[in-house]
Amino acid sequence: MLLIIIAILVVAVDQVTKALIRNFMPVGDSVPLIPEVLHITHVRNPGGAFGLLPDQKIVFLIISLAIIIFILYYHRRLNITDRLQTLALGLLLGGAVGNIIDRFLLGKVTDFIDFRVWPVFNLADSSIVIGVVLLGFIFINSTRKEPAQTS
Repeated sequence: MLLIIIAILVVAVDQVTKALIRNFMPVGDSVPLIPEVLHITHVRNPGGAFGLLPDQKIVFLIISLAIIIFILYYHRRLNITDRLQTLALGLLLGGAVGNIIDRFLLGKVTDFIDFRVWPVFNLADSSIVIGVVLLGFIFINSTRKEPAQTS
């Protein structure tokens, strides 16, 4: 249940922020929050991360659906109770759903967080990255705890 709650929260915050950007900023507009560091810039991304594979909506829908199904299956099948692992998977799930909603409804993903040294991204993207980093941390930590095997 915690997995679904986290995912729903991520999707809700992601979709609300994207809707605000779409409703109040024309595409291409940019507003500095911290000049030369952080701007809110409205862009529409027809591709994946960094704009890769533009206009491949079906490919990204299939990949996103596969990831969503895998996360749900993995979490349920392994009966995960670790809160940090659940948080990581919830962030990944929410991020994937947030971006799939944009692709399905709009054909493009709304991006707006602009650090000027990195491609513009959104909260769903951030959620996915944080989820992957947490899973990496969990994996590295779990391998350190396992006793060394001798042959």
